[in-house]
Amino acid sequence: MVSKRIQAMPFSSIRKLTPFANEAKKNGKTVYHLNIGAPDVKTPKTFFQAIKDVDVEVLSYAPSQGIPELLEENAKYFQKIGLDFKPEDLVITNGGSEALLFSLLVTTDVGDEVLTCEPFYTNYKTYFHEAGLKVTTFPTDVKEGFALPVREVIEKAISEKTKVLLISNPGNPTGAVYSKEEIRLLGDIAKDHDLYILADEVYREFIYDGKEFTSFAALEDVKDRLIVLDSISKRFSACGARVGCTATKNKDLQQALVKLATGRLAAPTLEQVGATALYQLPDDYFDEVREEYTLRRNCIEEELGKIPGVVTSHSTGAFYIIADLPVEDSEDFARFMLTDFDHKGETVMMAPAAGFYQHTERGKSQVRLAYVLEREKIKRACELIGMGLEKYKEKK
Repeated sequence: MVSKRIQAMPFSSIRKLTPFANEAKKNGKTVYHLNIGAPDVKTPKTFFQAIKDVDVEVLSYAPSQGIPELLEENAKYFQKIGLDFKPEDLVITNGGSEALLFSLLVTTDVGDEVLTCEPFYTNYKTYFHEAGLKVTTFPTDVKEGFALPVREVIEKAISEKTKVLLISNPGNPTGAVYSKEEIRLLGDIAKDHDLYILADEVYREFIYDGKEFTSFAALEDVKDRLIVLDSISKRFSACGARVGCTATKNKDLQQALVKLATGRLAAPTLEQVGATALYQLPDDYFDEVREEYTLRRNCIEEELGKIPGVVTSHSTGAFYIIADLPVEDSEDFARFMLTDFDHKGETVMMAPAAGFYQHTERGKSQVRLAYVLEREKIKRACELIGMGLEKYKEKK
């Protein structure tokens, strides 16, 4: 019998239906994956070339905090975007996931509570369980573009056990980008209730419609309670490298993060070498990538808008959109698409959105879709969703 901790831990909604997708492929179907934020934009060749150029006889452990070259380049990146982080403020981690786990471990004790918005990134739940934490949430609504509610609604979710405010901006799974005023509001709430802020900002380059990104690190009066979580996964389409980082000006938190880093020895050496090269790319690298994602966003919103009964918010960041479908149970529909439906041998995999909610009934009819495919594939996937909904209603 496995531990009670693991028994209580839910499967990730992003990969929950993978066995059904694998079976569909085994049966000869083509599956369009809109379930996971794995970009198909090519990883810059500079990453691979930097690794190829490594000439060592022994591949040793990297320093626990990270190789000096990457710490330096990562700090330069932050400073270039107006955030005052120096190499000594950073810890290189095994992806953004380890950055989150480390940050939770240094700011909370078992039984404490984490406050976040709902819906939130489903895999956060894994780390809440690992750290022995409870989650409390305040609601945001698809019909309001997942904007933050008023202060009173947010504060209602805070208790004596709440120690941390965790926010993804731009938002995963919502695609929402919080305004300067919304970030200021959250900063004030964190100060007034003596909460740490964990700012998941891994999608900061992916913002559309001329919107501006405001980092929590731009608020001078919260720097003593802030840890920024970062990663190269989405920024440089290098998910498999598993290189992230924490950034904090709080010396006690930084020392604690380094202590955790020494316990797991090191992040991978070669991937850190490759990441160092990525941070040396010219600034205009993101212009073309951002333009492509804007076109994909426009495409998926237009195509979903053609399907009767589907309601979406306007995604202004990251590369996700929540779609409220005319079904009672989106997980049942998503499974149906993989097991009982195809058109010309093609179907779609989606992420049921209930798993992105603490109160799962609120997302029961929703799915999260990642617009990470070429536009023609996005069009076809949306066409298949529309056809699938028609067949699903006939079945019911």
